[in-house]
Order: sequence, then C-alpha cells, then structure tokens
Amino acid sequence: MKKTIVISPADLVGVALTPLKKGEEAEGVVLKEDIEKGHKFALKDIKKGEKVIKYGEVIGRATADISQGEHVHTHNMATNLEGTLEYSYSKKDIPVSAPAKKRTVNVYERKNGEVGIRNELWVIPTVGCVNSQARAIVKQFEKAHPDAEGIDGCFTFTHPYGCSQIGEDHERTRMILQRMVKHPNCGGVLVLGLGCENNRMDVFIETLGDFDTERTEFLIAQQAGDEIAEGVKLLEKLYDKARHDKRVPNDMSCLKVGLKCGGSDGLSGITANPLVGRFSDYMASIGGTTVLTEVPEMFGAEQLLMDRAKDEATFDKIVKLVNGFKEYYQKHDQPVYENPSPGNKAGGITTLEDKSLGCTQKSGSGQVCDVLFDGDALTSHGLNLLNGPGNDMVAVTNLAAAGCHLVLFTTGRGTPFGGFVPTVKIATNSDIAARKPNWIDFNAGTIVEGESFESRLEALADLVAETANGSQTVNEKYDSRDIAIFKTGVTL
Repeated sequence: MKKTIVISPADLVGVALTPLKKGEEAEGVVLKEDIEKGHKFALKDIKKGEKVIKYGEVIGRATADISQGEHVHTHNMATNLEGTLEYSYSKKDIPVSAPAKKRTVNVYERKNGEVGIRNELWVIPTVGCVNSQARAIVKQFEKAHPDAEGIDGCFTFTHPYGCSQIGEDHERTRMILQRMVKHPNCGGVLVLGLGCENNRMDVFIETLGDFDTERTEFLIAQQAGDEIAEGVKLLEKLYDKARHDKRVPNDMSCLKVGLKCGGSDGLSGITANPLVGRFSDYMASIGGTTVLTEVPEMFGAEQLLMDRAKDEATFDKIVKLVNGFKEYYQKHDQPVYENPSPGNKAGGITTLEDKSLGCTQKSGSGQVCDVLFDGDALTSHGLNLLNGPGNDMVAVTNLAAAGCHLVLFTTGRGTPFGGFVPTVKIATNSDIAARKPNWIDFNAGTIVEGESFESRLEALADLVAETANGSQTVNEKYDSRDIAIFKTGVTL
C-alpha cells in the first residue's frame, strides 16, 4: 500500500495515506514532524504569502514560512477567497464518452410515467403539531400488518415546521412536502394536517399540481373524531392499491442519483469523491441523471464547474447559483468562507478551497447540463447542479425532493444519517468501513490500497443497481430516515 500521494504534478503538498513519523522519507522529502493520515506536508519550502497548491489548484496561502517536510494545515495557511466574484464564460471542450456497459433495474412504473425504486406508504405531516399523530397512525397500521406484503414499508417523516412561517420560508416548507407527496418511491401517501396551521390543507392541495388522486389521501385532525383511527382507515385504502404494484425491468438510465458528501476527511477528494465522479460520468454516458448540491462547497472550485457548462445560459445559472449563496451569507453578516467543520479539519481539510476541490470531484468530468433552484424539477439528463447548503440532512432532503431516487453519500468520518430515499454511504477509508458496518454500505478506501478506480466503479454501479432493485441500504435496515427543511426566514 502506498503511504503518500501527490495528486497533481503541480502540487506543493503531498498527502499522508497512513500516519507518518518524523524523520521518515516521503515523496523525496524528510518529514520534520509527525503527519496524521489525510493531512498535508510540504514538498518544498513555501514562503509566507505564497499560494499553496493541491489538486493542481490553489487551496489557500501560507500564513507563515513553511519548510519542506513540515505539516501544512490551519496553523500555517488560510483561505484566499473573499466576497462575490465576476466570472467569464470560457467553454471547455469535453469529449463525449462512449456509451458504457448498460445495466437493467426493476422499478415501479407510476401513473404519470415516472418510475420509483421503492413502493412505500408515507404519512406526511403538514405541520409539526401532528408529528405524534403521524407516528401513531403508522404504528397502528404496522400492528395490523406486521408483514405488509406487496409494499416496502410504511413510514412517516416528521419535522417542526408548517406554522409560524411566512414568505419564502413558508413556501419552501410547502414545496418540499409537496414534492415528497409526489415522489415516485411512494406508492401511496396520507397528508396529515392539524387544521389551524398557516400551511393550510386547502392551499396545499390547490398548489400541489397534478397528482395521483387514487394514491393520495388528506386528513385534517381537528375535523376528525379519532384522527388515529381515521388515518389508519385511509392507509388501509392506500395499501389495497399499492400492494398490487409489481416491479418491471427498465434500463438503469431511468435512475436519478443525488451526489453528497459529509464528514469529509483528507482522503475524500482522493478516493470516494473521484469514484462517485466516475459514476456520474458513467450515468451520463448511458443517458442517466445525477445531481450535485452543497453550493458553499463549490466556492473555490466554481470556475472548474463553470468551464464545463453546456452553454452560456447554463454558465449564467451557475454564476447566479454561486453568487446568490454568497449573498445569502453576507445578508446575515456571516463569513462566506468559514466552512470546514471541526471534523473536516481533524481529517486533514484546511480551507474551503481544499474542501471544495475535493467535494466537486463528485461531479466527474462531464458537462454541467442544468442548474436547479427552489421549485425547479429535474428535466435534463446528465449532471445537474442543485441550489442548497452543505448541511447533510438539508442537502439529502433537497436532492430527494428534486426527484432523486437515491443518494450516494461519501464520508470519511462516518454518519448514521439517511434521508427519505435510500442513502448509500460510501467510506473514503477502510478504517471507517471496518469500524462502522452499521453505517457504511461501500468501501472506496481500497483505492489507496491498490485496487483500481475501474474495479471499484464496476462494484459501485452494481450496488446502485441492486439498491434500485430493492436491496436495502444500511440506513433503511436501521430505519434511519429523516428530513430537514432549509429555513432562511423568521419564526412568528
């Protein structure tokens, strides 16, 4: 196994793939101090103020003189980023990949022509006040149907919102819940309201758009004698329809896959993220769809994405996406570039550029075909960008609400989290994969142990196909299913 890596010939730093000791030789230099796994060391002397290069790109500047062989991290370097920027359109020629190996998946065909990879019953509260009632309805239904043949389970997704919100904040809550109601992984849904919330049921239905009336029921708790019993009756009605649904074969290109990372470490941009990027390119080659979000984790790498915009209109959307999110930070008097979390830093990520250049590896090398803002639905095959923060729970919720059937979630520190669609956790290192089999679905750490990207890509694509066919992810097995709605406004 290699002990170190230099990602690009232009780099001024190397990365430790295993813990290194002071006095060891690494990449032709003698280390002047211990270097933890995932952390950086200087390949040459770097003067104070000089740019630090990793991934062949600038990840910050030295805040002190750094000697060859020294540890390079938060104590001696900082971000170079500041404020909103002006960008120029310079389209990069991207070779079109030949169609890759095709796979067949077995999916549920929905009335509107969409497909789902699960056939679940959902109870969705319009307001947090009825969370307990939603849970009780599901519990009573499960008690009556311990096996529930024909469906993949009955679940509720509780949240604290739906009342005391105004303006865009309230509209986003309603929009996310409406997108869930119409998600194709759901074979039947009960929308449960209280009756006095500002997320009113009549307006919710009026603005819902086209939906399957045979698979959607609505209940206002204040108008029911026993809302639990009434809710169970409505679930029974939905179950009678959903349990007869059958999987049918379809090309894997029918899938829409979200791309997300969380709890990143110094190996994220070396193993799991570039592997997912190769998967994104694979999906584009067969006519499939992928979606990358976490806009703050594009800061510092945004020009690389802009250069891959399919046309100038898409470039303009990326500029709006990036600068719009910076303006959101500034509106709240928060620093735009203070992003790497304590866990990120402990794992070897120093600056936002360092994090972003690793994060955007998940986008692969293909064209950016479209950019989605609040309320936009997926319409373009290939790689899409989605507006939203880096927060794990919010980002996965946004990806699923945009129409993703499942999410690939890379992690170096580990997390048990799962969204309301299958959430495939991909370890960046073999240590976390071995220690947390109850969190991790797939190990990309073997890439630094000698296994090829090509081999792991085949295995990952097979896993995605198996997941689409009904194989449960770890978050599903352990019933880790949560939503979080992005809140930007005031609470009344």
